Amino acid sequence: MPKADYDFSGWATKNDLRCSDGRIIRHNAFKVNDGQQVPLVFNHVHGDPSKVLGHAILENRDEGVYAYGYFNNTRAGQDAKEAVKHGDINALSIWANNLQQAGSEVLHGVIREVSLVLAGANPGAFIESVVAHNLPMEDGDDEGIFYTNEFIISHADSEVKANNDKKEEKKEEPKVADTKDTKQSGSDEPTVGEVYETLNDNQKLMVDILIDEAVKQALENNKDKGDDDVKHNIFNSYEEEEYDGNVLSHADMDNILSAAKRGNSLRDTYNEYCAVNDIQHGDEHGIVYPTGTSTYGINDMDMLFPDLKNVTNTPTWISRRMEWVDVILKGVHRTPFSRIKSLFADITQDEARAKGYIKGKQKVTEVFSTLKRTTTPTTIYKLQKVDRDDVIDITDFDVIAWIKSEMRVMLDEEIARAILVGDGRQSTDNDYINRDNIRPIVSDADLFNVKVGIKTTIPTDVSNQTAIDAFAKSFVNSVIFNYRKYKGSGNPTAFMQESVLSCLLLAEDGMGRKLYPTMETLKTALRVKDIVTVEVMEGVNITYKVNTEDVTGEVMCILVNLNDYNVGADKGGAISMFDDFDINFNKNEYLIETRISGALVRPYSAMTIVAIGE
Repeated sequence: MPKADYDFSGWATKNDLRCSDGRIIRHNAFKVNDGQQVPLVFNHVHGDPSKVLGHAILENRDEGVYAYGYFNNTRAGQDAKEAVKHGDINALSIWANNLQQAGSEVLHGVIREVSLVLAGANPGAFIESVVAHNLPMEDGDDEGIFYTNEFIISHADSEVKANNDKKEEKKEEPKVADTKDTKQSGSDEPTVGEVYETLNDNQKLMVDILIDEAVKQALENNKDKGDDDVKHNIFNSYEEEEYDGNVLSHADMDNILSAAKRGNSLRDTYNEYCAVNDIQHGDEHGIVYPTGTSTYGINDMDMLFPDLKNVTNTPTWISRRMEWVDVILKGVHRTPFSRIKSLFADITQDEARAKGYIKGKQKVTEVFSTLKRTTTPTTIYKLQKVDRDDVIDITDFDVIAWIKSEMRVMLDEEIARAILVGDGRQSTDNDYINRDNIRPIVSDADLFNVKVGIKTTIPTDVSNQTAIDAFAKSFVNSVIFNYRKYKGSGNPTAFMQESVLSCLLLAEDGMGRKLYPTMETLKTALRVKDIVTVEVMEGVNITYKVNTEDVTGEVMCILVNLNDYNVGADKGGAISMFDDFDINFNKNEYLIETRISGALVRPYSAMTIVAIGE
């Protein structure tokens, strides 16, 4: 139970409030906080101990969570106490985490602090959530700030108690006042809340901004003057006698907002309206000058607008297109062992054919050759270090989860790249992925990968329709003609450069009609089950032998059924993430690695189309 000498009390949150994102706080959602003490701060600034104003004792009730506040003896605590007693601050808010939900209903959470907030800036109730999208959300991963537009009641000053007793003679205990419904007895005048609800959304936004800025300016003025008490109207920095010029009225603001909706910026509309109607402007301190002493225009008008907000919860990665990576990693055949041995017997030679017998002739023994290839594993890894100070200071999102997601994405891309075209590094590079351990399909031996050279180059001028048509015809005809050399299992997938696919789709016949108007028609023509563009194939060249001569060309397309490519990993060699902490340098260290092997295991199971120039 709270002590009797509390400074104020009020509702920290109420049950069954529908928030702006559709969430609803349910009965006993914060029951775990019943009787607990939590810090009391202003506007949820809970990252600095010097900003703590005191503490609050929470009481779980059927209607919600009720708070009893106690201010400390710091300067900030006593200033807040005066503001509450004076009625300048009259609303509470909570910050909670470990939220558990069922659909849109908040069923459980833990209140970590209670804040004094400005009621006028947050009409009704709403919640702002902070979630990491880069990982699946689990129970306890969510947190939020809940604003409840309910007045708090100060009990610190005897005079205020007496005034409250006169206004609420029939009430036995302090009740929560509602700005929308409460009126003085016998009065027909509308309340502030009722007037506020008559405004449209734009007008409400402007009122919220002006109130917030006025409060900030009043507090700053008091600080500059060394005055500890809030004694004056926060909207008046100077006496009214100083304002001799025209001022901006509610009707003026309505006209400005209406004009701004027609396409002009709010700043330009505001300046133009004031110029036409001889309305005075303020300086950077918000001071309105008399007529004739100010030029038109507002200094630092941007301060009136809401703070900038990120459109995503985490920074967006700038990366290559990654769709092909999943196709590679999900398509390959996997084995629980990494040391692969492939044995083949070549029965395509004439010596292996069955023979006819002529009476009296000697029978000839069959002859065929056997082949063997072995592939052993190698390690692929990614290491990252982060200063612990930075991890603590970054509070907008989970930076560790963000970094780990980047490490996994880049590791997957590197594995897929090594499988399809190799890592592109020189063999002398310390980071080189050995091609004898993960054998790239594009440069594998002729027994496994058939190379088809076309005397052409990839067109780069989209306006040269003749070159595009000739290229497309040569490419498709070569694939169809050499398809007989492909002996992989089932129909292959075509991995190709984006520029090659673009030329094929742009090709026309003699009548100006598209040869391949859709991807499906192109797949049918190439006899493949799918076409996948691969960004890392751009600029990849290979050298292979034709008879006894070396031929070099640019890789345009690889046809392969990935089920014929085996990726092996022993127990413990699968992708694993390791965490460590360097005490000496105060760093968090993260390592992700795998130890695998990879190779085609079926002869003639891939075909590479190469442009060798004209």
